[in-house]
Amino acid sequence: MENKIITLANRPNGIVESSNFKLEERNIPELEDGQLLIKVEYISLDPAMRGWMNEGTTYIKGVAIGAVMRGFAAGKVVQSKNEDFQKGDYVTGMLGVQTHAISDGKDLSKVDIRAGRLSLHIGVLGMPGMTAYFGLLEKGQPKAGETIFISGAAGIVGSTVGQIAKIRGCKVIGTAGSEKKCEYLIKECNLDAAINYKTQDIADELKKHAPNGVDIFYDNVGGEILDIALANLARGARVVICGAISQYNKPKIQGPSNYMKVVTARGVMNGIIVFDYIDQYPRAVKDIATWLEKGKMQSKEHIKEGIENFPSTLRMLFTGDNFGKLLLKV
Repeated sequence: MENKIITLANRPNGIVESSNFKLEERNIPELEDGQLLIKVEYISLDPAMRGWMNEGTTYIKGVAIGAVMRGFAAGKVVQSKNEDFQKGDYVTGMLGVQTHAISDGKDLSKVDIRAGRLSLHIGVLGMPGMTAYFGLLEKGQPKAGETIFISGAAGIVGSTVGQIAKIRGCKVIGTAGSEKKCEYLIKECNLDAAINYKTQDIADELKKHAPNGVDIFYDNVGGEILDIALANLARGARVVICGAISQYNKPKIQGPSNYMKVVTARGVMNGIIVFDYIDQYPRAVKDIATWLEKGKMQSKEHIKEGIENFPSTLRMLFTGDNFGKLLLKV
């Protein structure tokens, strides 16, 4: 059997290019005791991948040149010498960008596809959904009647945050980069307002929709929109920093110039790293699966096919060409 893998050929300077990666074929070795072989079916495309391509260590060490590109994926066990996993089990984990993965099982999660199709378990029922759930509920601590502002609201994390906030009785305002995405946020995700950041003045629209200020700002974008949000904080506001996709391809990150607004608002600014809540995932998966089943939540997917298309698919995250949770079907 042969394994097709995507390795990191060199580190990007700016937005990712196809030349940063290399498609290779390698023989799949025989399993050792305690190992299992997984046929990867879906690979998750996430903004964090851009940070993982950099040298050095933040909350996780950068991918080494020549190594398999790091990535969350879902697949099916096809061989097992591990007593905890049987052939036919569906699993998710950091399996990498490849068609097959060998694991010792330590960082794998079994998934029950009766709770939702396999692809959802690396989307709304996976790391992005967990990021939204714990970022909002643990860091943001929403209360009914509060106003929440979300940047990048049409993405999988943003749209999940918005829908959970609505379930909790909040007023929700989000930004997106097209009229189609804004319409999706209003009609399908039930948000109260959606601001097209390409055609509308965010500051003016935010003052209109949140005249008394923003109680929670959930940031996926960073840069200028972070400053705008900080200028519109209500007293006691919570700022949740999840990501800064507008900054990932820049040589120097633009930090907030309005950070003193957190002080005048008597607010707090927190970061969310989803791995801190891994022991609580089952609770979140149960809640989100229930909301999906009852129609209280929607999850849009954007699926491309073919591992050879990984570079161009990843690039879509940074050009805004994706609409919904971006996945690669292997």
